[in-house]
Amino acid sequence: MFTTARSPQTTRVSDLPEDLFEAIATLKRDLNAVVLAHYYQDPDIQDIADYIGDSLGLSRQAADTNADVIVFAGVHFMAETAKILNPDKLVILPDLAAGCSLADSCPPEAFAQFKAAHPDHLVVSYINCTAAIKAMSDIICTSSNAVDIVNQIPKDRPIIFAPDRNLGRYVMEQTGRDLLLWDGSCIVHENFSEKKIVQLRVEHPEAEVIAHPECEPPVLRHADYIGSTTALLKYAKQSAKDSFVVATEPGIIHQMQKAMPQKEFIAAPPTGNCACNECPHMRLNTLEKLYLSMKYRQPEITMPEEVRQAALKPIQRMLEMSR
Repeated sequence: MFTTARSPQTTRVSDLPEDLFEAIATLKRDLNAVVLAHYYQDPDIQDIADYIGDSLGLSRQAADTNADVIVFAGVHFMAETAKILNPDKLVILPDLAAGCSLADSCPPEAFAQFKAAHPDHLVVSYINCTAAIKAMSDIICTSSNAVDIVNQIPKDRPIIFAPDRNLGRYVMEQTGRDLLLWDGSCIVHENFSEKKIVQLRVEHPEAEVIAHPECEPPVLRHADYIGSTTALLKYAKQSAKDSFVVATEPGIIHQMQKAMPQKEFIAAPPTGNCACNECPHMRLNTLEKLYLSMKYRQPEITMPEEVRQAALKPIQRMLEMSR
């Protein structure tokens, strides 16, 4: 584990003001802080954020911000990416335990051996990975630009794609490239039930199914449109349809409903009778924790400089290739 951070403060009721929204706004001004939030965050956090987006959009915002403090309402690898891009800024994560099942599915030691066994391959890694994996990569990509990134690589160059096998399969289908896939996945996107989505199509024949490419192939086969969270939001805005089954983490539906209150958005259900379509890591962040992290300026994300510099190069290459 390359990244370290100071322990978060213990939440005490006496630490919390009556109006958290006003208190956070005051801290943002006092600290010259920016709050970046992923679409999968709690609606209250989305509403207080300065910028809401997917991994590509958040990376661009982190690279361009003039703030002194970056409060990253997302998961650990996202805050790491912000620190990689901003070594001189304070980067804090409301809950240090907000990890990522996909990032965890690619241990650095095992991936180093996998890479060493294929020395002629270029490594393209999905941004949903740790700083250590980024440091071993040649190019980073997101679900928004993965197809475009791979299409820019010479066809005679073999490619390792990590860590998400489902996004990798989707990229292979879209590009016609034969990618060597690391066998990782997201616990949320692999949990959607094909059977229940088919049932929803019967119950809502007018609805379109829109899905994130991290979903399993049986789910993607039923999708009318496949794209990143930002692309799904944009598609729903432009579509003439008024009803959608949304196969990704349901946090994005908050933005969809705000932008299109006249349309219906149905969260794709998981296989079991649970809230397994919600990311348990993303939902660890709360408005209370966000306030406390700003008040105490911790937990702070840090990492060894050699790791940061190595991880920065493939991120910069992605940003250059995505202009």
